[in-house]
Amino acid sequence: MEFKHVPVLLKESIQGLQVKPDGVYVDCTLGGAGHSREILRSLGAGGRLIGIDQDPAALTHAEQRLKNNTGQFIAVRSNFVQIKEVLAQLDIAAVDGVLFDLGVSSYQLDTPERGFSYMHDAELDMRMNPEQPISAKELIHKLSEPELAEIIRKYGEERWAKRIASFIVAERKRQPITTTARLVDVIKAAVPAGARREGPHPAKRTFQALRIAVNDELGILAGAIRDAVDKLKPGGRICVITFHSLEDRIIKDTFKELANPCTCPPDFPVCACGKQPGLKIITGKPVEPSLEEVEINPRARSAKLRIGERVQS
Repeated sequence: MEFKHVPVLLKESIQGLQVKPDGVYVDCTLGGAGHSREILRSLGAGGRLIGIDQDPAALTHAEQRLKNNTGQFIAVRSNFVQIKEVLAQLDIAAVDGVLFDLGVSSYQLDTPERGFSYMHDAELDMRMNPEQPISAKELIHKLSEPELAEIIRKYGEERWAKRIASFIVAERKRQPITTTARLVDVIKAAVPAGARREGPHPAKRTFQALRIAVNDELGILAGAIRDAVDKLKPGGRICVITFHSLEDRIIKDTFKELANPCTCPPDFPVCACGKQPGLKIITGKPVEPSLEEVEINPRARSAKLRIGERVQS
């Protein structure tokens, strides 16, 4: 299947980065290379872009799509949590901008054999890095019922989490749940008929929760953002696009901590902890896609962009 991905908030994120022709930038979620291609268009001969992705299919596609930018573009197979290690291996001390476009790509959702989607029947997988050991199939068979319910509740914000976990555990005792279609059937059976008639697809939140758990998407996020900011030059920009409230909350809170790291009691007349701000928040409220963009690309509807700028600490 062709790697297709429509970049979300493209104009807004590129403007937010304030790309310099001779700057060095990192696209931490290379994916379909839509954002990377626009960054490269703004770079001059002295500029460089490092694209990071843990999905080999994404890297192959990006290298092909950006083959005319050899010398400016470097693709690295890694997880963005390793941004410091990646830059150290490339002998890059600091960069002018970093972009994160979080979540699953259209290619991953629309490729049945990747096992991400409740809309296609396939082996349960959901691994962004196909070489990591635990897939969604292993996860739903190894976790206890309370653990499964907590993941579905916490990461999916699913009101029927306990009931869905109960039905999954009962079904796996009867026979293994190995495909997306079988899991969808179990979820539909667990969610009351009245609830199934309202809101999104009944399996949407559970699939989201399992994907987040399989790839530890939220667990690595705050640390990766801090490391990325730490590698920015003064005045460098970080742009982060999120797609659900849990991600956005982590970005919002991490930006706030970096902008105001002081741990002194509020009644202290002078800061005694010595911690200095490392980030200036550019977007008080997140930037959201226009109605026109959502109409063209419905998957953009929940996207939010937050931008920060490194300050001299």
